[in-house]
Amino acid sequence: MTRWLEDEELRAWLKLAGVMLKLAPALDSQLQRDNDLTHFDYLCLAMLSESDDERTLPMSELAGRTNASLSRLSHVVSKLERRGWVQRCPSPRSRRVTLVRLTEDGWQVLVKAAPGHVETVRELVFDELGPEDVAALERIAGHIVERIEESRLRSTC
Repeated sequence: MTRWLEDEELRAWLKLAGVMLKLAPALDSQLQRDNDLTHFDYLCLAMLSESDDERTLPMSELAGRTNASLSRLSHVVSKLERRGWVQRCPSPRSRRVTLVRLTEDGWQVLVKAAPGHVETVRELVFDELGPEDVAALERIAGHIVERIEESRLRSTC
């Protein structure tokens, strides 16, 4: 039997759906306009920059961190590689693993793009929220992400 959403749940769901539909294109637009890169490009560069291992990650780990298929990530990494922002190299530990390393040029692109990106995130998400709202957003988003991860794990077993 279908468990239909209550009126309050439906209103909340429609607001969340609106965020999902509108936030990513707004972030993409700013990054494209100011830096000629997509939000996904930016996320790839950012994930590499935060790596503990010399700004380098295995392709599979970068795919997991960016929630991308290996096929999509390979296409994007090829584009970033042509621009000189990342470099692919074999893992010294396993020939089956390909590593992606953020280059110095890629780091400089990220350093240049970050202030505008953060300002856009602040303007669109945080400027109108108080500390309690931010804490609630973190808690609620955490619950949702956790449920999605649990569901994904169940579906792959």
